Amino acid sequence: MYIGGFQKNSLIDFPGTIACVVFTRGCNFTCPYCHNPGLVAGSAAPKRGGTAVGSGSNHGTPSQSCSPDQEEILKFLDKRKGMIEGVVITGGEPTLQADLVDFIQTVRQMGYKIKLDTNGTAPSALNVLFDQGLVDYLAMDIKTDTDHYPMVMKNPGHLDRVMESILLIMEKAPAYEFRTTCVTPFVTPAIMKNIGKMIRGAASYVLQPCSRNVDMLDPHFAAEDDHFPNADDMAALKTAVLPYVKNTRIR
Repeated sequence: MYIGGFQKNSLIDFPGTIACVVFTRGCNFTCPYCHNPGLVAGSAAPKRGGTAVGSGSNHGTPSQSCSPDQEEILKFLDKRKGMIEGVVITGGEPTLQADLVDFIQTVRQMGYKIKLDTNGTAPSALNVLFDQGLVDYLAMDIKTDTDHYPMVMKNPGHLDRVMESILLIMEKAPAYEFRTTCVTPFVTPAIMKNIGKMIRGAASYVLQPCSRNVDMLDPHFAAEDDHFPNADDMAALKTAVLPYVKNTRIR
């Protein structure tokens, strides 16, 4: 895989599991508030090495030295058996990696649990992972409602794939959460109601305020105060979605 960063230890990214985090390069979204602009800009083609990048809103900072390649990560995992329990694969968008399944199979054969983060644009890849029992936990980012998704997608025609992934995850994922980084104009109380309808009855939904003091794909986006919700705004967003997803919480 084309790896853009690696975090050796995390206690917060994989619920109930001590894990490391693998960051893949390449993404098919263009969210202006993205906290991993280096990963988004990178190709999803396999390549050895590369420059590590800053963390996203849900992860610690990857290694700031030269990013390890796949072989180095596997060697690290072999040495850490019994100390680390799981591997989080995030990005970027991991499902763009052609050898994702092979990598996960190798890691699982070493005895590790797998958590995958995805934007949901590759339901066929998710279906393979579920059918082969290769994922223990899945987190899917819900960016906004269906009317506003074209604002963040390189290919708006992939919206159908997002909706298909939502249904597939709710049906087949052994454990999962949907999550939304809350930032206007992509998330408002009215939009949140529509998102609630999209994921009605989901097992878990996490809202997280968008961090401001980080590198973003669009540096000008951070300059506008009204993009970033305060505590009262977050409470209002949660209230808007609770009729549809009872297990909604703010992280």
